[in-house]
Amino acid sequence: MSLAEIQNAISERKICVLIPTYNNEKTLKRVIDGVLNYTESIIVVNDGSTDSTLQILNRYPQITVISLPQNKGKGNGLKTGFRKAKELGYNHAITIDSDGQHYPDDIPVFVEALLQEDKDVLLIGNRNMSQDGIPKKSSFGNRFSNFWFWFETGIRLEDTQSGYRLYPLHKIPKKYFTPKFEFEIEIIVRTAWRHVPVKNIPIKVLYDPAERVSHFRPFKDFTRISILNTILVTITLFYIIPRNFVNNFKKKSFKRFIKEDVLESDGSNRTKAFSIALGVFIGLSPFWGFQTLLVISLSVLFKLNKVLAFVASNVSLPPFIPFIIAASLFLGAPFVHGDSNFLSQDLNFELIKNNLLQYVIGSFILSTTLSAITGISTFLFLNKLNPENN
Repeated sequence: MSLAEIQNAISERKICVLIPTYNNEKTLKRVIDGVLNYTESIIVVNDGSTDSTLQILNRYPQITVISLPQNKGKGNGLKTGFRKAKELGYNHAITIDSDGQHYPDDIPVFVEALLQEDKDVLLIGNRNMSQDGIPKKSSFGNRFSNFWFWFETGIRLEDTQSGYRLYPLHKIPKKYFTPKFEFEIEIIVRTAWRHVPVKNIPIKVLYDPAERVSHFRPFKDFTRISILNTILVTITLFYIIPRNFVNNFKKKSFKRFIKEDVLESDGSNRTKAFSIALGVFIGLSPFWGFQTLLVISLSVLFKLNKVLAFVASNVSLPPFIPFIIAASLFLGAPFVHGDSNFLSQDLNFELIKNNLLQYVIGSFILSTTLSAITGISTFLFLNKLNPENN
Protein backbone atom coordinates (compact mmCIF):
# COMPACT_ATOMS: atom_id res chain seq x y z
CA MET A 1 0.00 0.00 0.00
CA SER A 2 1.15 3.54 -0.71
CA LEU A 3 1.70 6.11 2.02
CA ALA A 4 -1.53 7.89 1.06
CA GLU A 5 -3.50 4.64 1.27
CA ILE A 6 -2.05 3.89 4.71
CA GLN A 7 -2.94 7.37 5.92
CA ASN A 8 -6.49 7.05 4.57
CA ALA A 9 -6.90 3.64 6.22
CA ILE A 10 -5.72 5.01 9.56
CA SER A 11 -8.27 7.81 9.30
CA GLU A 12 -11.17 5.63 8.08
CA ARG A 13 -10.58 2.89 10.65
CA LYS A 14 -10.17 5.48 13.40
CA ILE A 15 -6.74 4.30 14.47
CA CYS A 16 -4.55 6.28 16.85
CA VAL A 17 -0.98 5.71 17.98
CA LEU A 18 -0.47 5.57 21.74
CA ILE A 19 3.01 6.25 23.15
CA PRO A 20 3.53 5.74 26.90
CA THR A 21 6.81 7.31 28.00
CA TYR A 22 8.92 7.69 31.10
CA ASN A 23 12.34 9.36 31.00
CA ASN A 24 13.12 8.48 27.38
CA GLU A 25 14.43 11.89 26.34
CA LYS A 26 17.10 10.38 24.09
CA THR A 27 14.67 8.56 21.80
CA LEU A 28 11.23 10.13 22.27
CA LYS A 29 11.60 12.80 19.56
CA ARG A 30 12.74 10.25 16.98
CA VAL A 31 9.77 8.02 17.73
CA ILE A 32 7.22 10.85 17.49
CA ASP A 33 8.73 12.20 14.27
CA GLY A 34 8.59 8.72 12.75
CA VAL A 35 4.93 8.24 13.68
CA LEU A 36 4.03 11.68 12.28
CA ASN A 37 5.00 10.40 8.83
CA TYR A 38 1.81 8.34 8.96
CA THR A 39 -0.62 10.16 11.24
CA GLU A 40 -1.14 13.07 13.64
CA SER A 41 -3.57 10.95 15.67
CA ILE A 42 -1.05 10.48 18.45
CA ILE A 43 -1.62 10.24 22.19
CA VAL A 44 1.46 10.47 24.41
CA VAL A 45 1.12 9.59 28.08
CA ASN A 46 3.94 11.22 30.02
CA ASP A 47 4.11 8.96 33.06
CA GLY A 48 5.70 11.33 35.56
CA SER A 49 8.95 11.86 33.67
CA THR A 50 11.66 13.84 35.46
CA ASP A 51 13.94 14.51 32.47
CA SER A 52 13.32 16.85 29.50
CA THR A 53 10.32 14.84 28.24
CA LEU A 54 7.82 17.64 28.88
CA GLN A 55 9.92 20.17 26.97
CA ILE A 56 10.15 17.78 24.02
CA LEU A 57 6.40 17.21 24.00
CA ASN A 58 5.70 20.96 24.06
CA ARG A 59 7.18 21.14 20.56
CA TYR A 60 4.26 19.08 19.19
CA PRO A 61 1.01 21.06 19.57
CA GLN A 62 -0.72 18.82 17.01
CA ILE A 63 -0.66 15.72 19.23
CA THR A 64 -2.59 14.86 22.42
CA VAL A 65 -0.43 14.85 25.55
CA ILE A 66 -1.46 13.52 28.96
CA SER A 67 1.03 14.33 31.73
CA LEU A 68 0.69 12.34 34.95
CA PRO A 69 2.15 13.91 38.11
CA GLN A 70 3.75 10.67 39.33
CA ASN A 71 5.18 7.59 37.68
CA LYS A 72 2.74 4.74 38.26
CA GLY A 73 3.96 2.19 35.73
CA LYS A 74 3.52 1.32 32.08
CA GLY A 75 0.24 -0.48 32.66
CA ASN A 76 -1.31 2.58 34.24
CA GLY A 77 -0.03 4.71 31.37
CA LEU A 78 -1.60 2.40 28.80
CA LYS A 79 -4.92 2.31 30.65
CA THR A 80 -4.94 6.11 30.78
CA GLY A 81 -4.21 6.28 27.06
CA PHE A 82 -6.92 3.74 26.19
CA ARG A 83 -9.53 5.75 28.07
CA LYS A 84 -8.53 8.94 26.28
CA ALA A 85 -8.52 7.21 22.88
CA LYS A 86 -12.07 5.98 23.39
CA GLU A 87 -13.16 9.43 24.54
CA LEU A 88 -11.76 10.85 21.28
CA GLY A 89 -13.73 8.31 19.23
CA TYR A 90 -10.95 5.95 18.13
CA ASN A 91 -11.67 2.27 17.45
CA HIS A 92 -8.09 0.99 17.51
CA ALA A 93 -4.84 1.98 19.17
CA ILE A 94 -1.36 1.06 18.01
CA THR A 95 0.97 1.15 21.02
CA ILE A 96 4.65 1.83 20.42
CA ASP A 97 7.39 2.08 23.05
CA SER A 98 9.29 5.35 23.33
CA ASP A 99 12.68 3.76 24.03
CA GLY A 100 13.54 3.50 20.34
CA GLN A 101 13.42 -0.28 19.99
CA HIS A 102 10.41 -0.12 17.65
CA TYR A 103 10.46 1.26 14.12
CA PRO A 104 7.57 3.63 13.30
CA ASP A 105 7.81 2.50 9.67
CA ASP A 106 6.27 -0.81 10.80
CA ILE A 107 2.96 0.98 11.37
CA PRO A 108 1.79 0.01 7.83
CA VAL A 109 2.36 -3.65 8.78
CA PHE A 110 -0.28 -3.33 11.51
CA VAL A 111 -2.69 -1.39 9.29
CA GLU A 112 -2.43 -3.86 6.42
CA ALA A 113 -2.88 -6.82 8.78
CA LEU A 114 -6.00 -5.22 10.26
CA LEU A 115 -7.45 -4.63 6.80
CA GLN A 116 -6.79 -8.24 5.83
CA GLU A 117 -8.49 -9.54 8.97
CA ASP A 118 -11.47 -7.23 8.47
CA LYS A 119 -12.61 -7.96 12.03
CA ASP A 120 -11.64 -7.11 15.58
CA VAL A 121 -8.25 -8.60 16.34
CA LEU A 122 -5.41 -7.92 18.75
CA LEU A 123 -2.09 -7.84 16.89
CA ILE A 124 1.30 -8.21 18.60
CA GLY A 125 4.55 -7.41 16.85
CA ASN A 126 6.76 -10.48 16.52
CA ARG A 127 10.38 -9.49 17.08
CA ASN A 128 13.31 -11.61 15.94
CA MET A 129 14.58 -12.54 19.41
CA SER A 130 17.47 -14.58 17.99
CA GLN A 131 19.19 -11.64 16.29
CA ASP A 132 22.47 -10.22 17.55
CA GLY A 133 22.19 -7.72 20.37
CA ILE A 134 19.02 -9.14 21.99
CA PRO A 135 19.71 -9.65 25.72
CA LYS A 136 19.48 -13.31 26.75
CA LYS A 137 17.22 -12.42 29.66
CA SER A 138 14.74 -10.86 27.21
CA SER A 139 14.75 -13.98 25.03
CA PHE A 140 14.21 -16.26 28.05
CA GLY A 141 11.48 -14.03 29.44
CA ASN A 142 9.67 -14.10 26.11
CA ARG A 143 9.74 -17.91 25.91
CA PHE A 144 8.53 -18.08 29.50
CA SER A 145 5.66 -15.70 28.72
CA ASN A 146 4.76 -17.53 25.48
CA PHE A 147 4.36 -20.83 27.34
CA TRP A 148 2.02 -19.45 29.99
CA PHE A 149 -0.01 -17.52 27.42
CA TRP A 150 -0.53 -20.78 25.52
CA PHE A 151 -1.47 -22.61 28.73
CA GLU A 152 -3.98 -19.91 29.68
CA THR A 153 -5.55 -19.38 26.26
CA GLY A 154 -4.64 -22.28 23.96
CA ILE A 155 -3.13 -19.78 21.48
CA ARG A 156 0.47 -20.32 20.35
CA LEU A 157 2.45 -17.14 19.72
CA GLU A 158 6.13 -16.52 19.11
CA ASP A 159 6.21 -13.17 20.90
CA THR A 160 3.89 -12.14 23.73
CA GLN A 161 6.06 -9.46 25.34
CA SER A 162 6.44 -6.97 22.51
CA GLY A 163 4.93 -3.61 23.36
CA TYR A 164 4.32 -2.84 19.67
CA ARG A 165 0.65 -3.81 19.36
CA LEU A 166 -2.70 -2.96 17.82
CA TYR A 167 -5.60 -3.09 20.28
CA PRO A 168 -9.32 -3.19 19.39
CA LEU A 169 -10.42 -0.59 21.93
CA HIS A 170 -14.04 -1.74 22.18
CA LYS A 171 -13.17 -5.42 22.69
CA ILE A 172 -10.54 -5.23 25.41
CA PRO A 173 -11.67 -5.43 29.08
CA LYS A 174 -12.80 -2.22 30.74
CA LYS A 175 -11.27 -2.89 34.15
CA TYR A 176 -7.82 -4.21 35.01
CA PHE A 177 -5.98 -5.32 38.12
CA THR A 178 -2.29 -4.71 37.34
CA PRO A 179 -0.52 -1.35 36.94
CA LYS A 180 2.98 -2.10 35.67
CA PHE A 181 4.73 -4.29 33.07
CA GLU A 182 2.55 -7.31 33.90
CA PHE A 183 -0.44 -5.36 32.55
CA GLU A 184 0.58 -6.27 28.99
CA ILE A 185 0.19 -9.96 29.87
CA GLU A 186 -3.10 -9.46 31.68
CA ILE A 187 -4.70 -7.59 28.79
CA ILE A 188 -3.83 -10.10 26.06
CA VAL A 189 -4.91 -13.10 28.16
CA ARG A 190 -8.21 -11.54 29.21
CA THR A 191 -8.89 -10.29 25.68
CA ALA A 192 -8.31 -13.82 24.34
CA TRP A 193 -10.74 -15.11 26.99
CA ARG A 194 -13.32 -12.81 25.38
CA HIS A 195 -12.85 -14.82 22.14
CA VAL A 196 -10.98 -12.01 20.35
CA PRO A 197 -8.26 -13.41 18.04
CA VAL A 198 -4.72 -12.61 19.21
CA LYS A 199 -2.05 -12.88 16.49
CA ASN A 200 1.59 -12.11 15.79
CA ILE A 201 2.81 -10.06 12.84
CA PRO A 202 6.51 -9.63 11.93
CA ILE A 203 8.24 -6.39 12.92
CA LYS A 204 11.79 -5.08 13.17
CA VAL A 205 13.46 -4.34 16.50
CA LEU A 206 16.48 -2.29 17.58
CA TYR A 207 18.36 -2.76 20.85
CA ASP A 208 20.82 0.10 21.25
CA PRO A 209 22.36 0.08 24.76
CA ALA A 210 23.72 3.60 24.21
CA GLU A 211 20.21 5.06 23.81
CA ARG A 212 17.73 2.58 25.20
CA VAL A 213 16.54 3.12 28.77
CA SER A 214 14.68 0.16 30.21
CA HIS A 215 12.67 0.51 33.41
CA PHE A 216 12.09 -3.24 33.76
CA ARG A 217 13.28 -4.41 37.19
CA PRO A 218 14.23 -8.08 36.72
CA PHE A 219 13.50 -9.39 40.22
CA LYS A 220 10.50 -7.27 41.20
CA ASP A 221 8.76 -7.30 37.84
CA PHE A 222 9.46 -10.97 37.16
CA THR A 223 7.97 -11.77 40.58
CA ARG A 224 4.88 -9.70 39.79
CA ILE A 225 4.53 -11.46 36.43
CA SER A 226 4.86 -14.87 38.10
CA ILE A 227 2.17 -14.02 40.64
CA LEU A 228 -0.11 -12.81 37.84
CA ASN A 229 0.43 -16.02 35.85
CA THR A 230 -0.37 -18.10 38.94
CA ILE A 231 -3.69 -16.27 39.27
CA LEU A 232 -4.45 -16.54 35.54
CA VAL A 233 -3.66 -20.27 35.49
CA THR A 234 -5.99 -20.83 38.46
CA ILE A 235 -8.79 -18.94 36.71
CA THR A 236 -8.09 -20.89 33.52
CA LEU A 237 -8.34 -24.29 35.23
CA PHE A 238 -11.35 -23.63 37.42
CA TYR A 239 -13.40 -21.19 35.32
CA ILE A 240 -12.33 -20.56 31.72
CA ILE A 241 -11.93 -24.17 30.54
CA PRO A 242 -15.16 -25.41 32.20
CA ARG A 243 -16.99 -22.30 30.93
CA ASN A 244 -15.80 -22.79 27.36
CA PHE A 245 -16.65 -26.47 27.44
CA VAL A 246 -20.18 -25.86 28.71
CA ASN A 247 -20.79 -23.04 26.21
CA ASN A 248 -19.45 -25.05 23.27
CA PHE A 249 -21.40 -28.14 24.26
CA LYS A 250 -24.62 -26.12 24.51
CA LYS A 251 -24.12 -24.85 20.96
CA LYS A 252 -23.51 -28.27 19.46
CA SER A 253 -25.38 -31.51 19.04
CA PHE A 254 -23.64 -34.65 20.29
CA LYS A 255 -22.92 -35.67 16.69
CA ARG A 256 -21.34 -32.29 15.93
CA PHE A 257 -19.31 -32.44 19.16
CA ILE A 258 -17.87 -35.83 18.19
CA LYS A 259 -17.08 -34.57 14.68
CA GLU A 260 -15.45 -31.23 15.60
CA ASP A 261 -14.01 -31.74 19.09
CA VAL A 262 -12.97 -35.37 18.78
CA LEU A 263 -12.43 -36.36 15.16
CA GLU A 264 -11.17 -32.97 13.92
CA SER A 265 -9.32 -31.88 17.07
CA ASP A 266 -5.55 -31.62 17.28
CA GLY A 267 -3.45 -34.74 17.75
CA SER A 268 -3.21 -38.27 16.41
CA ASN A 269 -5.72 -40.99 17.23
CA ARG A 270 -3.25 -42.32 19.77
CA THR A 271 -2.95 -38.91 21.45
CA LYS A 272 -6.73 -38.51 21.59
CA ALA A 273 -7.14 -41.98 23.06
CA PHE A 274 -4.51 -41.29 25.73
CA SER A 275 -6.20 -37.95 26.48
CA ILE A 276 -9.56 -39.61 27.10
CA ALA A 277 -7.92 -42.41 29.09
CA LEU A 278 -6.17 -39.83 31.30
CA GLY A 279 -9.45 -37.99 31.87
CA VAL A 280 -11.24 -41.18 32.90
CA PHE A 281 -8.39 -42.18 35.23
CA ILE A 282 -8.33 -38.79 37.00
CA GLY A 283 -12.12 -38.57 37.08
CA LEU A 284 -12.48 -41.92 38.85
CA SER A 285 -9.47 -41.58 41.14
CA PRO A 286 -9.79 -40.23 44.71
CA PHE A 287 -8.58 -36.73 43.86
CA TRP A 288 -11.75 -34.88 44.83
CA GLY A 289 -11.32 -31.13 44.46
CA PHE A 290 -8.16 -31.40 42.37
CA GLN A 291 -9.40 -33.29 39.32
CA THR A 292 -9.55 -30.30 36.94
CA LEU A 293 -6.14 -29.04 38.05
CA LEU A 294 -4.56 -32.48 37.64
CA VAL A 295 -6.11 -33.37 34.31
CA ILE A 296 -5.21 -30.06 32.64
CA SER A 297 -1.69 -29.99 34.13
CA LEU A 298 -0.94 -33.57 33.07
CA SER A 299 -2.40 -32.91 29.62
CA VAL A 300 0.02 -30.02 29.18
CA LEU A 301 2.94 -32.02 30.61
CA PHE A 302 2.39 -34.98 28.27
CA LYS A 303 1.22 -32.82 25.32
CA LEU A 304 -2.24 -34.38 25.19
CA ASN A 305 -5.59 -32.88 24.14
CA LYS A 306 -6.75 -30.73 27.07
CA VAL A 307 -10.38 -30.52 25.91
CA LEU A 308 -10.83 -34.27 25.49
CA ALA A 309 -9.10 -35.01 28.80
CA PHE A 310 -11.29 -32.49 30.60
CA VAL A 311 -14.48 -33.86 29.04
CA ALA A 312 -13.55 -37.44 29.98
CA SER A 313 -12.76 -36.42 33.57
CA ASN A 314 -16.41 -35.48 34.01
CA VAL A 315 -17.23 -39.16 34.33
CA SER A 316 -17.40 -38.32 38.05
CA LEU A 317 -20.32 -35.92 37.71
CA PRO A 318 -22.69 -36.00 40.73
CA PRO A 319 -25.25 -38.44 39.20
CA PHE A 320 -22.49 -41.05 38.81
CA ILE A 321 -20.86 -40.63 42.24
CA PRO A 322 -22.97 -43.28 44.10
CA PHE A 323 -22.09 -45.87 41.46
CA ILE A 324 -18.38 -44.92 41.61
CA ILE A 325 -18.37 -45.23 45.41
CA ALA A 326 -20.13 -48.58 45.31
CA ALA A 327 -17.83 -50.02 42.66
CA SER A 328 -14.71 -48.74 44.46
CA LEU A 329 -15.73 -50.22 47.80
CA PHE A 330 -16.63 -53.54 46.17
CA LEU A 331 -13.30 -53.80 44.32
CA GLY A 332 -11.27 -52.73 47.35
CA ALA A 333 -12.89 -55.07 49.89
CA PRO A 334 -10.86 -58.25 49.06
CA PHE A 335 -7.53 -56.42 49.57
CA VAL A 336 -8.16 -55.07 53.08
CA HIS A 337 -10.67 -57.55 54.46
CA GLY A 338 -13.16 -54.78 54.31
CA ASP A 339 -16.92 -54.98 54.47
CA SER A 340 -18.35 -55.78 51.07
CA ASN A 341 -21.90 -55.83 52.45
CA PHE A 342 -22.36 -52.08 52.07
CA LEU A 343 -25.37 -52.02 49.78
CA SER A 344 -27.68 -51.88 52.78
CA GLN A 345 -25.92 -48.70 53.94
CA ASP A 346 -26.23 -45.14 52.62
CA LEU A 347 -23.64 -44.51 49.92
CA ASN A 348 -22.09 -41.25 51.08
CA PHE A 349 -18.82 -39.71 52.16
CA GLU A 350 -19.30 -40.96 55.73
CA LEU A 351 -19.14 -44.49 54.38
CA ILE A 352 -15.93 -43.61 52.54
CA LYS A 353 -14.44 -42.14 55.74
CA ASN A 354 -15.10 -45.34 57.65
CA ASN A 355 -13.67 -47.49 54.88
CA LEU A 356 -11.05 -45.13 53.47
CA LEU A 357 -8.29 -47.61 52.57
CA GLN A 358 -10.82 -49.96 51.02
CA TYR A 359 -12.22 -47.10 48.93
CA VAL A 360 -8.80 -45.75 47.83
CA ILE A 361 -7.54 -49.15 46.68
CA GLY A 362 -10.81 -49.95 44.94
CA SER A 363 -10.99 -46.54 43.22
CA PHE A 364 -7.50 -46.96 41.76
CA ILE A 365 -8.40 -50.42 40.50
CA LEU A 366 -11.61 -49.03 38.98
CA SER A 367 -9.93 -45.98 37.44
CA THR A 368 -7.03 -47.97 35.99
CA THR A 369 -9.29 -50.65 34.51
CA LEU A 370 -11.87 -48.33 32.98
CA SER A 371 -9.13 -45.95 31.79
CA ALA A 372 -7.45 -48.78 29.88
CA ILE A 373 -10.72 -50.04 28.45
CA THR A 374 -11.84 -46.55 27.43
CA GLY A 375 -8.47 -45.67 25.90
CA ILE A 376 -8.26 -48.85 23.84
CA SER A 377 -11.89 -48.61 22.73
CA THR A 378 -11.43 -44.96 21.74
CA PHE A 379 -8.31 -45.74 19.72
CA LEU A 380 -10.02 -48.59 17.85
CA PHE A 381 -13.09 -46.42 17.21
CA LEU A 382 -11.06 -43.45 15.94
CA ASN A 383 -8.78 -45.68 13.90
CA LYS A 384 -11.79 -47.18 12.16
CA LEU A 385 -13.29 -43.76 11.34
CA ASN A 386 -10.02 -42.03 10.49
CA PRO A 387 -7.26 -44.61 10.01
CA GLU A 388 -4.74 -42.21 8.47
CA ASN A 389 -4.54 -40.06 11.62
CA ASN A 390 -2.27 -42.34 13.68
